[in-house]
Order: sequence, then structure tokens, then C-alpha cells
Amino acid sequence: MQLPPLQRGTLIRRYKRFLADVSLPDGTEVVAHCPNTGAMTGCAEPGWEVWLSHSDNPKRKLAWTLELVESPAGLICVHSALANRVVAEALAVNFLPSLAGIAPIRSEVRYGDRSRADFKLGNEPSAVYVEVKAVTLHVGDGLGLFPDTVSDRARRHVEELIDVVATGQRGVMIFCALHEAIDRIAPAQAIDPRYARALVEAQRAGVEVYGLGVSLGVCLGAEHITAVSILPVEDAAA
Repeated sequence: MQLPPLQRGTLIRRYKRFLADVSLPDGTEVVAHCPNTGAMTGCAEPGWEVWLSHSDNPKRKLAWTLELVESPAGLICVHSALANRVVAEALAVNFLPSLAGIAPIRSEVRYGDRSRADFKLGNEPSAVYVEVKAVTLHVGDGLGLFPDTVSDRARRHVEELIDVVATGQRGVMIFCALHEAIDRIAPAQAIDPRYARALVEAQRAGVEVYGLGVSLGVCLGAEHITAVSILPVEDAAA
């Protein structure tokens, strides 16, 4: 997927979850929207180079949005909602063989008690319900963990995929690694043990779990995020 034109800057601080102070190359300091609800551990160190997009929409409270961060390990996309767009493109081109050729592809489809599936592929009685999670927590040696903070909502999504499988349909979890240094993924057992246990139970119940690796390109006129590899997802119980 193509990113909007990006402006380089230097991160001063991230605060109140959704705000970031950034210094532009001319010395101007701006407040940017930070579209990431997680802890962003290892993704928001003061002094790191960042990339911002700009909106001319007068209805927006903040014109700037924090999109990418340059860490010592590699580029990170901190705009977590973009994981869904990356997965949408991957599904459209049949990048994941086990999901290839299933149509139609719909997004934000209600299922379970209180949730909306990120994607629904096909129709009943053999529909496929897909949840997508953005992974940015890199702990070294190529390992990415999810979640980066306790998330009851993320755990509920896993439990509802188990319910989907119990009805005879397919439930799929896709972890999209928005960090170029990540080449394998695991549940963050030390951060959210309940989520890790739920994911193990889901895999044993038949929920399919996949990881996607991406390429992040940042050069004039070619800013992009593209799925380039299928990554292993390790079992927390292994």
C-alpha cells in the first residue's frame, strides 16, 4: 500500500497515548496525532528520527500524524490501523495460500457478542472470519511479541474466533509485523499471560494463526508498506 507523502522529523516525546511532540528539520515543533493505543515499547524513544504525514482537512484537530519511526533495529510503522490495509492487499492478491481464492472479501463484519471481524471471506456455512493484529514490540533476535500491554479486547477476539471454529467455520488470526526487524512472532506471555493462554487454546481448537512480514519503503515518491513474507508464530506453550 502507498503511504501519503512523508515529512522527516525528530521525536521529542510521546505522551497521553495519542500525542507526540516532533521537531521538524527547520526547527519548528509540532504536535502530531499518535494513532497507536499500545504501550509502543521500543518504538518511541526521544531523539529518534520519525516520519509524519500532513492533512489539510480543517476539521482535524491535529494536522500531523506520526506514521513511521526509525529505530536502531529498523523502520517501524506505528500507525497500527495500517496493518488492516496491508492484510487487505495481501488477501486481494492471494498472498496467503490457505486463504487464496475465497470471495467475497468484506471488512468490519459483525460477529460474536460484541465484535466486528476485520475481514469475512466467503459466505456461510463455510465463511472465514479474520482478525488482524499489528505487532511492533521487538525484543531482539528477530522476535516480535503481541500484545505490548494487557489487552482484554484482544483476548476477547481470540475467544470469539474459538466460538467461530466451534460452529464449523474457519477462524483466522493474522499478526502483521509492522517492524522490519521482526522475522518471527510469539504471544507476550510475560506481559499478558491471559492472552497468551487464550491464543494457545485457540490454536489447539483449530483457529489458524499466521504472521506477515512487511517491507517499509521511505524515499521520495515511493513510501510504501507491503507484505513480503509469511512469518512463523510460536506457541507460548512450546
